[in-house]
Amino acid sequence: MKILGRHLIAELSDCPSEVLNDSAILEEVMKEAARISGATVVDSTFHRYSPQGLSGIVVIAESHISVHTWPEYGYAAIDCFTCGTSVDPWKALEYLKSALKSRSMAVSEIKRGIPSEMDEVIAHKTYMNAEPVSFDR
Repeated sequence: MKILGRHLIAELSDCPSEVLNDSAILEEVMKEAARISGATVVDSTFHRYSPQGLSGIVVIAESHISVHTWPEYGYAAIDCFTCGTSVDPWKALEYLKSALKSRSMAVSEIKRGIPSEMDEVIAHKTYMNAEPVSFDR
């Protein structure tokens, strides 16, 4: 695969329900997770369900971090999709595990990109037919 990004899918459980049901706290925690990972926050939106639960997304210049909560089960589903090599989605997840007071976290990592016979990280193009941008640190 010609890898453009990483997508971490996390299951956080044993979280206090009050944390998972407070949209103001959850939005700030998600934005801070993005900053800690090295991402650039572009925008965010959160929706509260009745009688409980939240869905939210923090759009980052490098893709997105989203959350869906089930306070009645102490559960949060989190996606961290980041492109490039300058952002570390694992840092975001470790922060979220701590901030949401989760006692258990399971994570799957998926490489996202263009199917090919061998794995290689490729750079984003700034515009059609432009030269790739280097991600060397």
